[in-house]
Amino acid sequence: MSMILKEQIGKVLFCQINRPEKLNALNREVLEELVAILGEARINSDIHVVVLTGTQKAFSVGADIEVFVNTPPEEFASKASDFHLWDAIRLFPKPLVAAVHGYVYGGGLELALCCDLIFASEDARFASPEIRIGLIPGAGATQLLSRRLGKYRALELILTGREFSAEEAWRWGLVNAVYPSEELLSRSMEVAEQIAASAMSALRAAKAAVNYGLSMPLDAAYRYERELFLWCLGTQESREILTKFITARQQRKGQKRG
Repeated sequence: MSMILKEQIGKVLFCQINRPEKLNALNREVLEELVAILGEARINSDIHVVVLTGTQKAFSVGADIEVFVNTPPEEFASKASDFHLWDAIRLFPKPLVAAVHGYVYGGGLELALCCDLIFASEDARFASPEIRIGLIPGAGATQLLSRRLGKYRALELILTGREFSAEEAWRWGLVNAVYPSEELLSRSMEVAEQIAASAMSALRAAKAAVNYGLSMPLDAAYRYERELFLWCLGTQESREILTKFITARQQRKGQKRG
């Protein structure tokens, strides 16, 4: 059985984690299949945006706990390591949108945090609960939460492991919008399709400018943005769009004079 269901809708690739009997718990197979799909999407010029969702009950409750018990710690640093898989998701160069229902726990929260936009249903519940089983997040939550929410809010959530609501996540700026459950997918797809209508070169450059620029000193980030702007300007895709825009504007002016 496929761990990820997928369907291309126009220039949007819609992906659904398909492990409902485990509330979409993440194991190596799920991550490997997702990374393989993203790898194909990365080089497919017909795909501009990827939307990732789970099921009504859960986006994902996080990792399979049994794996931690049954795998020696040293293996997580070698053959059992999934760090490169998380890196591949986090560094995916095209826009990645999460649409989350229900439980968004542990690794599920970290998977959502790897995305560029997060839309949540009103029933979504978030948590970074690893502390309750004697662990800490291991796929980026300590870093991504602190960068998005600040040190104090991130530490509160990580040290207590407490659950927080979609409304709280929206109020803190962790999610882009909260929708009624029955509207979540359609509204998320509307945004994805709006994004997908733009030039792929510009979408990739905009994502890179924001994501990599955040890790640079401001002066360097300004220069990095300018380099990406010039790269966009030199692409055939952008030149064609600019030419069409200018031609259409000239035609409108001619019609007004007439």
